[in-house]
Amino acid sequence: MTEAIISETDRLRLLDEATRADMESFGNFDADTFRAGHHPDAVTVFPNGQVAAGVDAIMTALASHFADREAKWSWQELGRVVAGDTAFVYYKVRYQVPSRGIDQRQLVAVTWAWVGDRWLAVADTNTLLS
Repeated sequence: MTEAIISETDRLRLLDEATRADMESFGNFDADTFRAGHHPDAVTVFPNGQVAAGVDAIMTALASHFADREAKWSWQELGRVVAGDTAFVYYKVRYQVPSRGIDQRQLVAVTWAWVGDRWLAVADTNTLLS
């Protein structure tokens, strides 16, 4: 079985689509799309230091976000580095849940891997900003 040849331009376009889908699906409470963009063995480090290893653990940790559908989410990409089959993208984000008194500004860094014919998030680290 041979892999399809995908041009570097198409790979970068697919990275744009994957990163946008990741951020938008989180903000739109689209758990299925969010899950689909993550590697099964992905790891998330939350701002409180909690670590969720594996996409199932990540989705469990984020279950209330997707179920409650009340958070406000805004993000701005600050930069990215793409090196072969790996990409690192970082954002300034704001996560608010007014009913719970949550208003967090964070630096979110996501590492991506080219797997087969698509980009998957493999690591996500969230750091609180003052």
